Amino acid sequence: MSARNAIEETAAQWLVQRTEGLDSDEQARLDIWLNAAPEHRTAFWRLEYSWEKAGRLVALRSPDSLAETIAEAAPPAPSRRSLPRWAMGLAAILVIGALASMAALWPQPAHYATATGEQRLVALSDGSRVELNTETRLRASISPDDREAWLYKGEAYFDIAHDASRPFTVHMGERSIQVLGTRFSVWRNGDNVRVVVAEGRVRLSGPKSGPTSKPVVLVRGDVATGVGASVLQSRTTGQRIEDQLAWRRGLLVFDQITLSDAAAEFNRYNETQLEVLDPKSASIRIGGSFEATNVEAFARLLQSAYGLEISRQGETVKISE
Repeated sequence: MSARNAIEETAAQWLVQRTEGLDSDEQARLDIWLNAAPEHRTAFWRLEYSWEKAGRLVALRSPDSLAETIAEAAPPAPSRRSLPRWAMGLAAILVIGALASMAALWPQPAHYATATGEQRLVALSDGSRVELNTETRLRASISPDDREAWLYKGEAYFDIAHDASRPFTVHMGERSIQVLGTRFSVWRNGDNVRVVVAEGRVRLSGPKSGPTSKPVVLVRGDVATGVGASVLQSRTTGQRIEDQLAWRRGLLVFDQITLSDAAAEFNRYNETQLEVLDPKSASIRIGGSFEATNVEAFARLLQSAYGLEISRQGETVKISE
């Protein structure tokens, strides 16, 4: 048995056990196995994803769960606590076979979207995970030959499972990013993009007709900002990267940016919009950590800290001297 097949079988055995319940010691052993190697997590997440998808597919027929479907084809088994090793192996093979046969029926490109202020975690069938930020539209396609995603608007954080035979490509209009396995975020607004690399390395390609069409290799700590056909590459600290990715925790972290820019960031996450009425107020520098969806608390802080006037008209909060 190859190493890859052995990992797949172990992952399937753990998945079978988990559906029947794990005690604290078993959960601890599962956690140790998952953290022992990225390949373990990838195999488990891929089977978990397939299990969930298959469960939804089976629900369209008669059985209540995938486990019942497998049970139809398998002889009665003793309780899990007394399940011999050969029986666990057989169960794992049945799981892998059932999931593999059903996977061929699933539609491949999948579309994902978030509303204003919404974040969403998407598990892809290759073991990769994508976190979508507010007002984001994404399409993903995972096949035996290719792994691709198209970011149409918004912001997404990618945690890509390593697969040397299938690089993962993210398309953003005329730009694209190619990776083998890494973590990075991408923000897109029309032709403007920003890439922040949290771990590993990526290759950013620009418009083929532009002056910067030569791909740029980005590593951990690199930030690339593309405007039109131009791209600016810079370095930043680990803390700054954490600040830029704070939206994953529901926060906005500002480092002495103008109130005008801070208001624009809040407006991405809320139906209630902030409007700064005068240039002097707009130029005030703001620093700190704030709840992305709590506009009212931010407005109260501005009033108490800077003595600004706060008024509300419908869904607009107006800020002035």
